Parts: sequence; C-alpha cells; structure tokens
Amino acid sequence: MSLALDLPRLETTLRLPAQDELQQLLQGLLQPSARIDSKYLYDDRGCELFTDICRLDEYYPTRTEAHIFSDHRDAIAAQLPDTPQWIDLGCGDCSKTLTWLDAVQPARVIGVDIAGEFLHSSMAAVARANPELECVGVVCDFTQHLELQELLAERPTNPPVFFYPGSSIGNFEPRDAMRFLRRIRALSGEHGRLLIGADLLKPRAILEAAYDDASGVTAAFNLNILNVVNRELGAEFQPELFRHQAHFDEAHRRIEMHLVARERHSVRLARHTHRYFGAGERIVTEYSHKYSVDEFRALLAASGLHCSHYWADPQDWFGVFLAEPV
Repeated sequence: MSLALDLPRLETTLRLPAQDELQQLLQGLLQPSARIDSKYLYDDRGCELFTDICRLDEYYPTRTEAHIFSDHRDAIAAQLPDTPQWIDLGCGDCSKTLTWLDAVQPARVIGVDIAGEFLHSSMAAVARANPELECVGVVCDFTQHLELQELLAERPTNPPVFFYPGSSIGNFEPRDAMRFLRRIRALSGEHGRLLIGADLLKPRAILEAAYDDASGVTAAFNLNILNVVNRELGAEFQPELFRHQAHFDEAHRRIEMHLVARERHSVRLARHTHRYFGAGERIVTEYSHKYSVDEFRALLAASGLHCSHYWADPQDWFGVFLAEPV
C-alpha cells in the first residue's frame, strides 16, 4: 500500500518488499533464463547512479527531452488545466519537475518513487525552495500499485497531471505498459492529463551507446542491482564475477540490459537455495522498448487515452505526448 508523506514535515516510513515480491524475485533468478525486475535497479545508490547517467554524452534521452521541454514549455503548459495536482512518477531528484513549476503553477506536487530515502531528500529540497507549495511524497512501486485515489480526492477541484518523462514507459512489456496506462486513465477523472516521454526508434549504434557508456557509469548502475538482491534476499552475489552488457534486439524493438557471468560459479540465493551460473550465462535486468510515433499513439488509444498533442526534436529521436481521457 502506498504511504503518503508530508515531506515539508520531513516524516517518512520506508516500505519493505512484501514477502510475495521477494518470492517473485527469487523465482525470477531460478528461471532457465534468469531475470531481475528492473525496479530493483532503483535503490538509493541506483538513483544516484541514474542521475549521473542522465548527464552522460551518450545518454541522449535526457538532454533531447529537455530541449523539447525548453522549446515548447509554454505551448505544453497552455494545454494543461489550471492549478493542477502535478504527479511526478519516478521523480528521482525532482530536477525535471522543478523546471515546470513556474509554467504550470501547480496546486501541489506529488512525487512518487520506490526509493524512500532518496524521495525524502528530493521532495524536502523542493519544499525548502518553494515554501508556499504543498509537497507530498508517495513511497510505492507505482509500476505495480498506484493507489492515489484518496490523496487526489483531497483536492477535487485541481485535476491531476501525471508527469512521466524520460521514456521509462519503455521498461514495460507492451501489454504491461497498456495495463499501467489504464491505471493512469482510471485516476485521471474527466479533466486529468498525462504528459509522457517515449524514446523513438533510431540507429542501433546510437541506442547501444546510450546504454553502455565509455566511462562505465551504466555498468556500475547495472551491477548495483546485485547488491540490492543481496540485501533483499540475503543472497551472496559477487558483482565482480559479472559484467554489464547492452544490445538492441531488432525483432522485439528493444534494448536489453544483461549481467553476464565471467566464469562458472555458484551463488547462494536464499537460505537453502543455490544456483550455478555458467561462464557467459546472462541475467536480464532491463528491457527498454522503442516506438514509432504511430505505435505509441496506438498504445495510448488502446489504454483509453487520446493523444491530443505531440512534440519532438528535429531528428525525431524522442517524443513527448500529451494525452487525455477518452
């Protein structure tokens, strides 16, 4: 269950993974093709590393989207309801939301993230810089549970604007993406909006460099997930026995991030559970699907959302979509 935090009062309680979530994590590691859900990339250290990734030359999505927002901010804001509740999904350090406050003039900001301590510090910084603005943090795995009905109902005259930048929607399998977007639709009411970024198809070399930078920040980000698994399961992964790999799967139109075993070795996953990883065996940690503009419009439509406006960069590398309930 989500926990709302009145962060200007700096109160927080971290939610530990439920037992069934830990069982899913363990079962994913025991599958013939091992898998770790990408949400485990984003512990506090992972959030810090991802913030660093967003500053890399190779990682075009952040700066490309930022240019789109900068070039079209007034036009985008003009299409949003007045004094909305601004809901930043996966808010991280809240740096993107901060750039919108003057243009949107929200009634309040709701930051949603799975990393509780990182969310706490980020939202507290927003509150300190904007003392007249109500700031609320919600610690939850919003990819699975987004229970904001009661919170949004506190301000019935302020429609929600869901802000989901950075192309994180690509981390979902298309069917799961539709399920997630339908939850957004259900929370939007009659006048809500969704402002969402989506990474578009482009040459393989550009895509792969964005997920395997020369300085190794993405590798550190990916390998950190093993530290998270060690904490959550009491496992005994040795990250140095794996290496990061990213490649574009043409057939599925997605980047795949893997951890590849450097040598054959055994890992204790839980108290009485071990698994052997052969040299070259992979653990999938993230998919990042890429879309054409028409494909993403169709995904929104199938989720009960109409794309009313669309903005892109001159190269058509990245798209920003504004959608409203049908």
